[in-house]
Amino acid sequence: MTQDPAEEPAEGPTGDPAQDPAEDPARGPADGPADGQRAHGAHGRPPTRREKWETYKKSPYVPAVVLLFILAAAAGLFAGSYTYAMANPTPHRIPAAVVEGPRTPYAEPFLVGMEKALDASLELHRYPDRARARAALEEQKVFVILRSDGDTVVMELAAASGATVAQLLDETGVKVAHQIGAPLTVTDVKPLQKGDPRGLALFYISLAAVIIGFVGAIQLSVHARALLPLERILFTLAYALLGGFAIAAVVDWGLGALHLPFVQSWLILAFTMFTSGMVFTMFNTLIGRWAMIPTWGVMVLLGNPSSGGAVSWPLLPSLLGHIGRWLPPGASVNAQHTAVYYQGHQYVFPYLVLGVWSLVSCTVFWVWRHRHPGGRDHMPEHAATAS
Repeated sequence: MTQDPAEEPAEGPTGDPAQDPAEDPARGPADGPADGQRAHGAHGRPPTRREKWETYKKSPYVPAVVLLFILAAAAGLFAGSYTYAMANPTPHRIPAAVVEGPRTPYAEPFLVGMEKALDASLELHRYPDRARARAALEEQKVFVILRSDGDTVVMELAAASGATVAQLLDETGVKVAHQIGAPLTVTDVKPLQKGDPRGLALFYISLAAVIIGFVGAIQLSVHARALLPLERILFTLAYALLGGFAIAAVVDWGLGALHLPFVQSWLILAFTMFTSGMVFTMFNTLIGRWAMIPTWGVMVLLGNPSSGGAVSWPLLPSLLGHIGRWLPPGASVNAQHTAVYYQGHQYVFPYLVLGVWSLVSCTVFWVWRHRHPGGRDHMPEHAATAS
């Protein structure tokens, strides 16, 4: 039976001229130039400068390039800050006790010679007798006692107050006495411990507490990111207590470099480590991934050189000498130094400094905890799925 031409199927894959793109006169062939040009216009056009910049900003190259300059600047500032503070210690203000009473004829020329040799940096405090001058030395109000004993000039130093200052006074005193022909006796009435003849061990243990303090906080933010705010504070306190114990145990029991008042030194180190960790956590809350910059600046670039641990405050540049006492590294060195060498003359100031930094850091972190990149959702999994 011959099929009616009207019933023959239409040409094309669908059999429907309206749906067959090859037969659609408005569209042209399926793979014709009109379709290709439209695809190019929608998806294949070259990106604009704005689109390129938006894509670049979302790439890993932006933080990488920023870090190039930050690390270069940090390297230069690190070297510069330590060199500026420690390479050439210069006396600026050295408090000295002068005992009144019968004095050798050499006493006044010796004082004049010392002031001249030290560029008038001696700050003289006069006391009626040696006992009161010694009390001032124990309270760390003065670094040296100058008195007469017959025809001899006596200079009583306290290396424990600052080894660099004591060395400078000793060398200058011997030189001046030789110039004026005066007999001189130099005595170290507050010597350093035998295992730490340069007086640097306290600086090193405080430095360890500061560095490990904020490095620990960084590691918590990387490896324990999901910690809740209170948990983060408690874990910071926990590693501070363990870390402080480890530092004190190694230096005292292990190496025997220092004989520490163990519990007090341990708690000072733990306090320092906790403060350092919370300072980083505070900055991490405020500025996110760039928190290392202000933490490094406060604790390392500024705090450690000005702490008075490696170079005593009287020999630091004046501004650093004043700032250092108000920063956690300086407060830690000060508290540790007094605990080890001046047990009967404790000061609350360094503990207040550490306490204020800790309190402010914890408060900022707690108030703005929603901005911290860590934490987790307590919603149960089935509830989260249902929602």
